Amino acid sequence: MTIPHADAAAAAPPSLADFDSATDASRENPFHTLLDLPIPVTIELGKTRMTVQDILRLGRGSVIQLERMAGEPVDIIVGDRRFGEGEVVVINEHFGIRITRLIPRTPSPDATA
Repeated sequence: MTIPHADAAAAAPPSLADFDSATDASRENPFHTLLDLPIPVTIELGKTRMTVQDILRLGRGSVIQLERMAGEPVDIIVGDRRFGEGEVVVINEHFGIRITRLIPRTPSPDATA
């Protein structure tokens, strides 16, 4: 069976006029579509290491000691990067974080100057 093949001269390139006019508004801020993108934010109070045996002994009322001291700032992690530090506050019976320091972003080694 032979497949008819179109004449290359008869094939016209697609018209991108509609696409170009639709993106004119986005040229002002190319990231406007990302502004509503949800990103996980994690507040890390501290860490510890425990054996499986110790974890199995945990029950209601157990206390897990963390490596941080009381009053030390907590880490604010956005996505997978440390974004800043803050202090724990109580707002209408809910915990919150007051940002006390933003961590400057360090350029990646592969970034060109």
